[in-house]
Amino acid sequence: MHPHDGRLFLNRELSWLAFNERVLEEAEDTSNPLLERVKFAAITASNLDEFFMVRVAGLREAADEHNPAPDLCGMTPDEQLSAISERAHRFVDRLYTLATRTLLPALAPHGIRVVRVSELPEDRRAALSAYFRDSVLPVLTPLAIDVLRPFPRLSSLSLNVAVLLEPAGDDSRPRLAVVQVPLGLQRLVHVEEDGGDYYVLLEDVIRQHLGQLFPGQRIRESAAIRLSRDAELEFDDEGGLTQLERVERELRRRRLSDVVRLEIEAGASDELVGILCEQVEIDRTGVYAVDGPLDLRMLMQLVDLPGRAELRDTPVAPVNPLEGEADIFAAIDARDMLLHHPYESYDPVVALLAQAADDPDVLAIKQTLYRASPSSAIIASLQRAAERNKQVTVVVELTARFDEERNIRWARALEEAGAHVIYGIRGYKVHAKICQIVKRTREGLRRYVHLATGNYNERTARIYTDFGLLTTNPALAADASAFFSALTGYSDPPRLKKLTMAPTGLREKFLRLINRERRRAEAGQPAEIMAKMNSLIDDEIIEALYAASRAGVSIRLNVRGICALRPGLPGHSETIEVVSVVDRYLEHSRIYWFLNGGEEELYLASADWMTRNFDKRIELLFPVERADHKARVLHVLRSMFKDNVKARRLAADGSYHRVAPEPGEDRFRVQQVLAEEAQRAAHVARETAGVTFIPAQRGNAAGR
Repeated sequence: MHPHDGRLFLNRELSWLAFNERVLEEAEDTSNPLLERVKFAAITASNLDEFFMVRVAGLREAADEHNPAPDLCGMTPDEQLSAISERAHRFVDRLYTLATRTLLPALAPHGIRVVRVSELPEDRRAALSAYFRDSVLPVLTPLAIDVLRPFPRLSSLSLNVAVLLEPAGDDSRPRLAVVQVPLGLQRLVHVEEDGGDYYVLLEDVIRQHLGQLFPGQRIRESAAIRLSRDAELEFDDEGGLTQLERVERELRRRRLSDVVRLEIEAGASDELVGILCEQVEIDRTGVYAVDGPLDLRMLMQLVDLPGRAELRDTPVAPVNPLEGEADIFAAIDARDMLLHHPYESYDPVVALLAQAADDPDVLAIKQTLYRASPSSAIIASLQRAAERNKQVTVVVELTARFDEERNIRWARALEEAGAHVIYGIRGYKVHAKICQIVKRTREGLRRYVHLATGNYNERTARIYTDFGLLTTNPALAADASAFFSALTGYSDPPRLKKLTMAPTGLREKFLRLINRERRRAEAGQPAEIMAKMNSLIDDEIIEALYAASRAGVSIRLNVRGICALRPGLPGHSETIEVVSVVDRYLEHSRIYWFLNGGEEELYLASADWMTRNFDKRIELLFPVERADHKARVLHVLRSMFKDNVKARRLAADGSYHRVAPEPGEDRFRVQQVLAEEAQRAAHVARETAGVTFIPAQRGNAAGR
C-alpha cells in the first residue's frame, strides 16, 4: 500500500462512534414518540457492544504487535484506543443520563415503571421473595474465587453479580464471589400493581436475597457486572477441519476470549473495581462505571409491550405490488419487478420461494444466505423443495458475524432435508444477495432471478431500506448461472455480461466509472456522481473521488455510517457533499449513479465502498436498465439529499450537523415522503388496474 496524506482521511473508529451518536440523537429527539426514543437508546447500547467486541478488540490485538501500522489518517492503534476511550466514556455517560433521568421517568405517567425492589409495597416484595425461591434460586450457582477456584470464564455480555465478602480467618483480604444472572429468565420481572405495569430488574431481585446464597457470611458489597470479550473468529488450517468444524471451534473459543470492556455499577467501591480488573486482566481505561441498569438492550422488552399506540410511530403497512396475483412466476414473466422495501412488501420474495417449492415444474433453486430471520419462511421453502427432490443448492455464509450459530443450524437443517449446502468460501465471506430458480415452461427452461441489496430476512426487510429486482432477463440469468458455478465448482472467475463480482473486478469497475467522470470534467463536460451506501472507507476509491473533485466533478454521497472521506477540503474535495440519514428505518440500500455525459448508468449492489467488500467478500453489482426502474431508483437517490428533518451533513473535521429547512422551505422527511408515495402508487395501481405507475416526484426531485 502506498503512503497516504493522513490529513485527507477521517479515522474509521471515531467515524463509527459519530454514527452511534447520531442514533443517540434520535433517542434524545423529543419530536419522536417516547417508545421510539427508548428503542433508539437500546439500539445504541447494542451497537456499542458490537463495537467493543469487534473494533476495539482488533485494535487491542494490533497494539500488542511489534511496530503496528498506523491507519489511513496516521493514528497508531494505541492512539486510536486512547481517543476511543475518551469519546466512548462521554457517550456512555450521555446515554445513561438520557435513559435514567429522562426516558424511564417519562414512561411512568404512561403506566410503565422500572423500580427497585425496595420501592415496592411489602406485599409485592413478599411475592417477589416467593418468585425468587421458586423460580430463580434453583437456577443460581454462587462461584467462590480463591487459590483453588480461579475467576470463572464468564460469557461475553452475560450479566453477573460480583459479591465482596468479609475476610475469613487470618486473611485480611476480602473474598470475591460471582453469581451469574440466568439468561433463560426475563431480565425485567413484571410485578402486578394497580394503575400500570411495574418492573424490577432480575439482578436486583437476586441481590436482595444474596444471604440465601451465602448463608453465615458477611457481605460487604455487591454490584452488577458485565464483560465484553473479543468476538473476532481466527481461522487456521490445522487438523484438516472442515469449514463448519472450524467455525464451531472458533465460536467456542469466542466465549473464552480476552476481555475488552468491564461494565459495573457506578456505586461499586474502588476496592471491588480493582480486584475485578486484576482478575479479568483489564486496565482502568476499559472500565465503564454506569449510573443505571447494565445492558440497556433490556429496554427492548419495554418497547415490545403490547398497546400504547400513542407512544409509537404510526404503523405504515407496506404495499404489496403483487396483491391479488396468485401466480408469481406469471407476474415475473409479464414484467420485471423492482421492489423497494420496506415501503413495498417483502411478500413477493417469500411467495416466489414458496411457490417454487411446490411447483412440480421447478427443477432447481440456487441461493445465497447471509443472514436469515429466526423463523424463516424462506428457509422452510428451501427445505420443502429439497424434500420434494428438487435440486436445491444453498451457499450459507457461516461467518456472518453474530449470526454464526443460527446459520450453522440452518445449514444443517437444509442438508438434512436433502439440499446441497456450500459452507461459504474459504478466505471470503459470501455477501452477495442472489437467488435463481430454474423452471420448465412450454418454451423450454426459464431462469428466474432475484438480485438484492439486502439479506434474505423477512424480519429486517420490514425495518431496513433495500432494493430487489425480480427478472427473467436472459443476460442476468446467464450471469447468475455462471456466478453459482464459480462458487460451487472449480472454475476461473466467471466472465459476466451484466453483473460485476468482487473480489475479481468490483473495485476496478468503480474506479473506471469514477475516473470516466473525472475525464469528462477535465474535458469541460458536465460530470456528476451520486451514491448511497452504508460505509465509505476504501482508500483507492476515496483518492479517486478526490481526483474527480479536483477536476470539478459534482459528487453527492449519502453515507449512513462510517465515512473516512473529508468533504469540503480546499483543493481536494470542495465539490463533495456527504449526508447521513438516521430515521425510523435503517438505510441499507447501496445505489451508485454516474452521469456519463447524459448516458446515465445506475447500479445497485450488495457492497459498500469498503476495502473488505472489494477484497475479502464475494459481492455483486447489478445494473438498473429499464427506464421506469431507473426513474424510481434515481428519484429515491435524489430525495435522500433533500431531507431536512433527519439528515446530517458531514463537515471536513468529522463532525455532523443536522440539516434544517431554509427560511420558507417546507419540511422534507425522506422516509415519510417515500412511504406516502408508495401508498399513493398502490392506490393509483388499484384504480387503474394493470397500469405501471412511477411515484410522483415532489418539488425539483427530478432535477439535480
